[in-house]
Amino acid sequence: MGQSTNKPATKDWQTLWVRVRERLRKELGDPIFDAWIAPLTLENWDKDDLKIGAAKPFVRNWVANHYIARIERAFRAENAEPASIAIVVASAPSQIAPLVSKEPVHITPQPVIPPSNVSYMPHVGPEGANSQGQGLWSRMLHPQQTFDSFIPGQDNEFGHSAARAFAEGRSGDLTILYIHGGFGYGKTHLLNAAALEFRKRAKKVLFLRAEDFMRHFLGALYRKDTLNFKEELRSADVLIIDDLQHICRSAATASEFLYTVNALADLRRKVVIAADRAPAALEGLGADIKSRISGGLVLQLAKPDRDTRLDILKHRAAEFGRLRPGVAIPEDVLERIADIEDASPRELIAIFTKLATYADLTKKPVTAEMAEEAVGLRSTGTKKTSIEDIQRKTAEYYKLDVRDFHSPQRARRVARPRQVAMYLARILTTRSLPEIGRRFGGRDHTTVLHACRRVEALCQEDKEFKTEVEFLRSVLTRPV
Repeated sequence: MGQSTNKPATKDWQTLWVRVRERLRKELGDPIFDAWIAPLTLENWDKDDLKIGAAKPFVRNWVANHYIARIERAFRAENAEPASIAIVVASAPSQIAPLVSKEPVHITPQPVIPPSNVSYMPHVGPEGANSQGQGLWSRMLHPQQTFDSFIPGQDNEFGHSAARAFAEGRSGDLTILYIHGGFGYGKTHLLNAAALEFRKRAKKVLFLRAEDFMRHFLGALYRKDTLNFKEELRSADVLIIDDLQHICRSAATASEFLYTVNALADLRRKVVIAADRAPAALEGLGADIKSRISGGLVLQLAKPDRDTRLDILKHRAAEFGRLRPGVAIPEDVLERIADIEDASPRELIAIFTKLATYADLTKKPVTAEMAEEAVGLRSTGTKKTSIEDIQRKTAEYYKLDVRDFHSPQRARRVARPRQVAMYLARILTTRSLPEIGRRFGGRDHTTVLHACRRVEALCQEDKEFKTEVEFLRSVLTRPV
């Protein structure tokens, strides 16, 4: 048998791997690329099945859980679409070593139109920080995400004011601020605003996503350099952690986070945390850290009401109008966007940006009809279904708590209803697979895809199960 025609020549796949790596470096940035992508090797491409090698199991697991979708997109962008991509532990030195291009590789950038023309401010670390420290301190702050630009509305006015008071030093002896709420409700905006305010007061601010914390900690474990990692964390006047719920997946990182919070609190330094749920609902964290967090200032961001959603859109329209004076979005179109009840502020802004960019590029006046054509805004008499509605109704039907869908439990009594809810979220909403995964405890998009395929297969095999799914779908889509 000859070689598969899908398998490129060695020289071709070397060149392809170089270009994919260069593209990933541009997308992810040097710190993430150097930590996770650079050590990978292209192991084998046999019959259109691609194997990428990692030196250690924890590197394989991390890349498979967090970067496989980006790797797939990078290959597609280079006109290569393997049937499958697997991250494996390299059993021996690969025949194709990790390549670094000696000559610059010219890649046509994908068009990206930001919501506003802003620059980003480097998050400057302590003087004399080593290379690992520079990685920790490399977060870029958004200069326009301030307390003044945050539109809280009636429901979140207290949370906004309290967070501002904490950052301005008007919260007394409190050392911990904990903000929780749904995805896209403005938690990261408030964290960024707090970081800017602390820096105005000459505080040394360390801003990390939970993923960054885990990556640097695991890297320090691998290098046997955890002491330096701990010292870097404890050198901060203010530690800001976004998406804390992801730290809960690892007992080791959860323990290290507890030690860090305790150390900073004992030094009377500040810790600001954001997560998608209340402290008591964080799976994987012990009672000690939950108690420590709950003893601070705990704020919940609620879903904005329609008036607040409209105010957010008007504010963004005014910003866009200053940059593109020829583009005006009529208020009736903004109102139709604000009517999308299950959309978060982040999602509303994304819809607005798409519409405004469409208008700017086509030079057409913005009308309701154009909005329908450009972003699919339609008025229907059917009930608008949100992921929260789906989770609540599915949990009620199967006699579960909604929090079970966010937990790591794999027992069948929880896993099967969770798969049903994911399936319904995919077919009844416009949310992407990654977004659905995030709404179900931060799961990967491949988990959502597997759940959908499993439910479809079971509907074919089990008539009773199919009846259950169809009943839930009818309840969720019942006309208003």
